[in-house]
Amino acid sequence: MTKHPTLTDAERRNRLGRRHRLAPSARARTVAEAADSVVALHATDAATVFLSARARTSGADAASMEAEFYDEGALVRLLSMRNTLFAVSRELAPYVDSSTARAIAAKERRTLLKHLADDGQGLDAAWLAAAEAAALAALDARGPSTGTQLSAAVAALQQKITVFRGKSYEATQGVASRVIRLLAADGRIRRDRPRGSWVSSQFRWTHTEPWPALPAAEARAELARRWLLSYGPATEADLKWWTGWTLTETRKALAAAGAEPVRLEDGTAALVAPGDTGTTAAPEPWAALLPGLDPSAMGWADRGFHLDPAHRAALFDRAGNIGPTVWWNGAIVGGWAQRADGEVVWRLLTDPGAEAGALIGAEAARLAEWIGAARVTPRFRTPLERELSG
Repeated sequence: MTKHPTLTDAERRNRLGRRHRLAPSARARTVAEAADSVVALHATDAATVFLSARARTSGADAASMEAEFYDEGALVRLLSMRNTLFAVSRELAPYVDSSTARAIAAKERRTLLKHLADDGQGLDAAWLAAAEAAALAALDARGPSTGTQLSAAVAALQQKITVFRGKSYEATQGVASRVIRLLAADGRIRRDRPRGSWVSSQFRWTHTEPWPALPAAEARAELARRWLLSYGPATEADLKWWTGWTLTETRKALAAAGAEPVRLEDGTAALVAPGDTGTTAAPEPWAALLPGLDPSAMGWADRGFHLDPAHRAALFDRAGNIGPTVWWNGAIVGGWAQRADGEVVWRLLTDPGAEAGALIGAEAARLAEWIGAARVTPRFRTPLERELSG
């Protein structure tokens, strides 16, 4: 029987500090580099992208980050893994698109066409195609526009339909947001600068060309390889959860990526990227204040190596979304929040020692200075964040 290498929890935390760019000596130069280090940055909450990037870079302010997104096009937001919005580097975007976003877009289209058919107004695929064409033509004529501006300019987007007719949850809805979501899922429009500051989610939309199509299996293998480099050692179940793929797709992707078997400290079978079984030198002591839904907290289904299960109730909402967290040397030790007056406050849920307290305080001050006059309220509020911000 082959004996596989064992990678300890300490090794996993060392990797997290270095590979996720959280130790000061490992910080990235650009947001794109920071995003690649964790494969993708969660983007459901507009502020998360910037706060996750801030923790992983040195010297990048919000303006320079926005320039990477909107002037340089170095990063894009895609509806992808687990039907969730992520920000990825332009280099990785075609792989994310072909591995996950294409299937999501096809499902979104089927769902909308069914709603149109069930509504009984004679709206069909031809009507939808015409509405999409009109929206794209309006963007070409107007330039980057918000959903509200597009709806005002395109009569078809003012159409209302009744969904779930006859059900207790029957509702009348406008089609604008659904058509825009579908165009974005198809890669025909992308998010441009929002109205307001970096914490705003009222994005403008711009007409773009879809990403080049790659064979889906090839794209999944590449995404699995990159994920293993960032999150390995990890389990098959972790990758299946993170991507939203089927079990068959997950297993085929891991095999194509050349994943190598190892053991976790508790004896669980896990996987790493090819040749990635060695140990990682511990980085210098480090502290981090990460936003809700940060990739380092959301990269695994099983987070036991860096999160005490006793702390879940304080740090997660009922849907399983993690809030703002305080980290010490690769483990979650507390949570933080911003109060209405701008003060950044935190609470430790365990005692990591005096050195940790000092570095956490310094990191909180760095975060408060970076945020400046902006106010950050997570989209998904957790018990500890609510208590601290109140």
